[in-house]
Amino acid sequence: MNTHALGRPGDLSWSDGDDAHGEPTLAEKLRAGALGGLVGAVVIWIYEAVVWVGAQHLMPLAGIPRNATGLVFGKAVQESLGGGAYVIGTGIHFVFAIAWGVGFALMWPALRRRGIEATLAALFYAVVAWIVMHVAIALAGDNHPNYLDPVVIVGGFMSHIFFTVPLALVVKSRLPARR
Repeated sequence: MNTHALGRPGDLSWSDGDDAHGEPTLAEKLRAGALGGLVGAVVIWIYEAVVWVGAQHLMPLAGIPRNATGLVFGKAVQESLGGGAYVIGTGIHFVFAIAWGVGFALMWPALRRRGIEATLAALFYAVVAWIVMHVAIALAGDNHPNYLDPVVIVGGFMSHIFFTVPLALVVKSRLPARR
């Protein structure tokens, strides 16, 4: 049932939940999801710095922000952009992280009502996020790692777990159950 939380229909404060059960408003979900996505985006970059750069020596530390540009537009575009590839890659990274965060926040109240723990949901969300994003990358171009390689798959799932678990914990803390 749609009711006004604070404001008019169409406002970000418009409640899409059942106020009798204390559902968070759309605005609360958007804020929690955006913050969770931002936290997850920073944590996954820390993971990539430690694992991809430090342990596996897959790229230089400076390569992390521009990596998204190459995956989305190809290496030729990434190289032609010079320093702009860092800005565009950072923008891509954080915009998609926020979008995935909002997606989780929109689902979280229903998951909580069913007694599903946030970290458990985050583990499955990581797998779904990695698959969806990398299928999209594969469809966009051919300049990407072999996504059928088990090492790439496991590494991708691991990195995305480091994205979704902090995301889920932030969302869970920002959208507590109300009675």
